[in-house]
Amino acid sequence: MIVHSPTELTFVGLAGLVAGLARGFSGFGGALIFVPMASAIMGPKIASALLLVIDGTMSLGMLPEGWKRANRREVFTMVIGALVGIPLGTAVLAFVPSVPLRWIISIVVLCLLAFLISGWRYRHRPKPHLTISVGGLSGLFGGAAQMSGPPIVAYWLGGGDRPLTVRANLVLFLGISSAVSAVVYAIGGLLTAQVLLISLFVGPCYGIGVLIGSKMFTVANETAFRHICFMLIAISALVGLPLFDGLRP
Repeated sequence: MIVHSPTELTFVGLAGLVAGLARGFSGFGGALIFVPMASAIMGPKIASALLLVIDGTMSLGMLPEGWKRANRREVFTMVIGALVGIPLGTAVLAFVPSVPLRWIISIVVLCLLAFLISGWRYRHRPKPHLTISVGGLSGLFGGAAQMSGPPIVAYWLGGGDRPLTVRANLVLFLGISSAVSAVVYAIGGLLTAQVLLISLFVGPCYGIGVLIGSKMFTVANETAFRHICFMLIAISALVGLPLFDGLRP
């Protein structure tokens, strides 16, 4: 087990707090902020498993309402693709060396950020073969770095369903994909005692961020905060690059 210094743990705790703020306020951006920054300190394997534990735990209370309101047929169609994508993404996480994988993660984050900023949405009704394909892509990103959200957000938000239904679909799909990821990570030896121990410190930081972000949603300017989230995602991707390893704690 690698022992991390108090400074390193504090850095990861702050990354969790900032990621939680973005997640609580806008519903996205948590993984895009947390994984590159935490990977710079603890490596992608621990960072991704850590986010799986803390975000999955924080989201449990949302599942009953998600199950009730979601278009379950649509969600489970997407899960078919995720069942293929998650193991493939997990294999990337498990077998690609840490430094090359960190480069890949930061580049993917910057690409996903550009995608989010563009505002592009799929503007037609969901089709089964496309739904399965998007689920596979989401599962691939989720297994490799817990970044499942952007592909399905772009796909479902433009499909014509009510916002409450889309939100419920997202909650239910991400809950199921987190459960599948937990099983696959456990089989792959990624859910270690070290991850669970660190989650006891980082989890509350993330939870506080989610709570504050949720409260800010009712009083803050959504457009301004969304732009701040975009900026934080970009900074996180750049800070996570191995190029700057000598400048971090």
